[in-house]
Amino acid sequence: MTMATADAVPAAKTLRGSLPLWVGVVIYAVLVVSGNRLLLDPDTQWQITVGQWILDHHAVPHTDVYSFTMRGQPWISTQWLAQVLYAQVYAWAGWSGPVVLAALGSAATFALLARYLVRSLSDGAALVFLSVAFALTAPHLLARPHVLALPVMVAWIGELIAAAERREAPSFMLLPLMALWANLHGGFVFGLMMVAPIALDCLARARSGERVSLAGRWAIFAALAVVAGCCTPYGWESLLASRKILALGSALPLITEWHAADFSTVHPLEVCLLGGIGLALYRGITLPPMRIVILLGLVHMALSQGRAAEILALLSPLVLATPLARQIDGAQVESSSSSWKPLGGAMLSALVIVLAAGTLGFASIHRYAPYTGNSPVQAVTELKKLKLDRVFNDYDFGGYLIASGVAPFIDGRTELYGEKFFVDHNNASGLIEPENLFRLLKEYDIQATLMRTQSAATKLLDHMDGWQKVYSDDIATIHLRKAGALHTLEPVVEPGAR
Repeated sequence: MTMATADAVPAAKTLRGSLPLWVGVVIYAVLVVSGNRLLLDPDTQWQITVGQWILDHHAVPHTDVYSFTMRGQPWISTQWLAQVLYAQVYAWAGWSGPVVLAALGSAATFALLARYLVRSLSDGAALVFLSVAFALTAPHLLARPHVLALPVMVAWIGELIAAAERREAPSFMLLPLMALWANLHGGFVFGLMMVAPIALDCLARARSGERVSLAGRWAIFAALAVVAGCCTPYGWESLLASRKILALGSALPLITEWHAADFSTVHPLEVCLLGGIGLALYRGITLPPMRIVILLGLVHMALSQGRAAEILALLSPLVLATPLARQIDGAQVESSSSSWKPLGGAMLSALVIVLAAGTLGFASIHRYAPYTGNSPVQAVTELKKLKLDRVFNDYDFGGYLIASGVAPFIDGRTELYGEKFFVDHNNASGLIEPENLFRLLKEYDIQATLMRTQSAATKLLDHMDGWQKVYSDDIATIHLRKAGALHTLEPVVEPGAR
């Protein structure tokens, strides 16, 4: 009995010390099993197509080569490396490839987050943070480039905060991480912006005599980080690309992922924010001034745009971990931070083999495929038979059209089309401004339309002379411009009653 107990203690410590690994395994398994959910976004299809173009041409795009409305206009892809990775795994394994790659990126993100949290917090406290982070991040875990950049973001911010807590400047060994981030996703600009507030947090902690030299080292690191961010095929253009997104103005609120937080119904973000406020009031939690500034900035971003909820979810635990550990966990901090021990090589190898075998087995019996609501397969098959060049399409169909070799009117590259073009299209397809529909159909000499069957524009075209419905299913409807098509009758004009 005594021997069994003695043997169990090291095993328990090993299991507890390997929390980051087990978190990653669980997240990976959950996402692979629910893999089709990772393929909900219509942009995944054009991202893979662009990646394949890069592989085929051994170059990155500088102009649009897909749409007929913006063909030849300047356009760069700051996500080129992620697109290449998705295209390569798609070529190897079909849709299973992007699902597995996105699941690995997500698993690595949460494993890294757990790794940073257990340095300061007990395993229980770390799991609470991780659960909240997953609840807020889950809707954004899609097979898109940003998912591959998330682990880089967590590592970058985690190391900056760790350096600040040591009252040191970050190591230059972090700079390749910024270069990697810059080639994976345009969000690296946010990572550059975070250097300044974290540096100020570090300086506030430092002794007065050390602040000047410490500020100089942080400034040098920041300058080199900017240089690292320019280490892409586009150079300094990568830094400026984010301006086109922010310049979309009134178009941004029309894009789902840019919607501001809406608490008219219960939302995970609301629950988490209220829970955090309640905990702070109950326990009297205090934070250093710059940590408060950083946290409030993250909250503001999450309230302003839905896509920033994942940033709040993944970075706020890093901001809060050490201050909370001192005020809540107390003496547990040191024991938790020293308990992290990776699994042995043999056990780790066995775990990798089991996961690989499980993935192959599940993929063999489960068909991964993009969301059919954004993939009008049959409609595009019929459209191709018409051999047309100028088709007015629904915004969400653009990705599938690009992947199918059909030039779209518009697609998910909103920064390419600009604010006015996007808003005009939105107002036209939704009949918010019906005159925009007629103007765009005439201005771009549209030969056919491919719109959602239930859209307002489709319903109007059903009753417009000159447009003939040639195909329709539950997803999409095609209307062909045809001069002789009659769908309405002129009312008989009768003399007024006497």
